Amino acid sequence: MQKRKALSTDEAFLLSEKIFENFLEYFNPKEDQTVHIFLPILTKKEVDTQIFINYFFKHNIRVFVPKVVGDELVNIEIFEDSAFETSQWGISEPVSNKDSGDISFDYIITPLLYCDKKGNRVGYGKGFYDGLFQSISPETKKIGVNYFDPDECIDDVWENDVPLDYLVTSTEVLSFLSGFE
Repeated sequence: MQKRKALSTDEAFLLSEKIFENFLEYFNPKEDQTVHIFLPILTKKEVDTQIFINYFFKHNIRVFVPKVVGDELVNIEIFEDSAFETSQWGISEPVSNKDSGDISFDYIITPLLYCDKKGNRVGYGKGFYDGLFQSISPETKKIGVNYFDPDECIDDVWENDVPLDYLVTSTEVLSFLSGFE
């Protein structure tokens, strides 16, 4: 969190662009695919996923975002003309609460504070993404995006934690499916 806070707004945006470019080059998403992607909390300098979303809309890739409704994370399909509001956590969210019911995505792009070399991620501690990962199609690629490479191992992995399949940084794409690529 401290390393992220130390980035200037310009640095964070440039790193976000590099992460996006690495994602495109490695995964090459296609028309009619589906992507579940978080909307960033820019005040916390999360990776700016609006770059991804703009590309997806332009290339006819369906976009779904998470929204917390009550104690549940629902998947809402968004469109270029979708209306948004700011949640109590400072997250831009769709006004709609209508869960799409979709659980089969080609990609889930997830936020994280940190990820270790085994794909274990540290989020904000609510467990929403672990629940989502357990409910989706096993073919869905679970992708974390982060400015920084993994370093230390996470030693307090909870039994219900679901590791990522990939981590995209500004310098590389790491696969946890068969070790580092």
